[in-house]
Amino acid sequence: MEKQMDMTSGSLGDKIIKYAIPLAVTGILQQLFNAADLAVVGQFSGKGAMAAVGSNAPVIGLLVNLFVGISLGSNVIIAKSIGQGDEEKISKAVHTSVVVALLGGVFLAVLGEFVAPEVVNMLEVPGDVYPLAVKYLRIYLAGMPVILLYNFEAAIFRSCGNTQTPLAALVISGILNVALNLFFVLRLGMDVDGVATATVLSNLVSSVILFAALMKTKLAVKIIPRRLRVHWDVFGQILRVGIPAGVQGMIFSFANLIVQSAVNSLGTTVMAASSAAFNLEIFAYYFMNSFGQACTTFVGQNFGAGKGDRCRRVLKLTLIQSLVSTSLACGVILLFSRPLLSIFNPDPDVIAIGRLRMEYIFFAYLFGLVQEALSGYLRGFGVSFIPAACSVIGVCGVRLTWIFTVFKQAPSFVTVVQVYPISLGITALVLLAVTLLVKPSGRYIVQTETLK
Repeated sequence: MEKQMDMTSGSLGDKIIKYAIPLAVTGILQQLFNAADLAVVGQFSGKGAMAAVGSNAPVIGLLVNLFVGISLGSNVIIAKSIGQGDEEKISKAVHTSVVVALLGGVFLAVLGEFVAPEVVNMLEVPGDVYPLAVKYLRIYLAGMPVILLYNFEAAIFRSCGNTQTPLAALVISGILNVALNLFFVLRLGMDVDGVATATVLSNLVSSVILFAALMKTKLAVKIIPRRLRVHWDVFGQILRVGIPAGVQGMIFSFANLIVQSAVNSLGTTVMAASSAAFNLEIFAYYFMNSFGQACTTFVGQNFGAGKGDRCRRVLKLTLIQSLVSTSLACGVILLFSRPLLSIFNPDPDVIAIGRLRMEYIFFAYLFGLVQEALSGYLRGFGVSFIPAACSVIGVCGVRLTWIFTVFKQAPSFVTVVQVYPISLGITALVLLAVTLLVKPSGRYIVQTETLK
């Protein structure tokens, strides 16, 4: 943590890789640890408990996506301030981010205690699963202060170019999470409350580790407890970048719920195949997503330092490196797709349909990595609303329209998965056109959005 990555001078390619790969591994490990929660409760507490945990995933995803987006705003503001050498603003952004994470988490925790039953009702959870689903959601939401704190602290580290420390904290907390899952469920006889409590406690550990590291550092991102408060001017800047990104993530989740409902209408075999394929595809997704986040941070620092030429180089390099790493990940998964899919279900029909889905999704990723890199590039300048709007219209709008028109006329699995490359392709083209209007200074040739 003591050595801050110099993003504004010297080589770029090796530094981007050093930044992005640990970030991708972090996402993959989070996915594996989440799967461990489901596996433990499914194996030892039964299908009802497993269904209760799984049924809450869309709600949790919506809430976490909103605040992860806001934490991205912190990343951009801090990275830009580092490039400018403005230590006072860095400190203000760091301390504001920590307070926002804690207050936002407390708000969700309190709200969750009152609205959890109604939220689970809205999800149309079966009656025998309902009590377990409510119990899980209440405990999970009670842990939102530490869950959000970890995400904001990780964003602070990433703004300095440090993705290794959040990864190390996640490894420690993830191993603890698995151990606590087994202890609570097997030793104490708990069910969904056991895995939810394990998740909260492990997040508490990871957030404390990062908080302690930020208190000890000698860099400008150092946390000094007596300075913890909201600086409203900086808070406004964080929200201007973070809210559009967070809302984009929430709307993505909503659109994917609609697509999932179309998949569900095609029967159990298709549902099982689609679920199995998704749990493999997500590993390749984390690579293109990590290079998009790398683009945001590197552009943010170089924009702050007034080095527009390096911003363009960052975009070019992240596109190339994302293409190579994502293609390799997709290739490996496809190569071993049949044995990997059989881990989830050995039914030949499930394996065939799952592989078909992956072929379409991985083709769509060619457009997706362009979308991630271009969105990251624009956010690095502080331009967040326009890439969010392009993505919401291009991805969500196209997917919803497709499901309610084309799929309705020709309800088949191929019709469903075709929407992924089409929607991401349209979005990538729109974002490319917008990016070409951006000068290296971060301003639009056509003044669509003003940066200060």
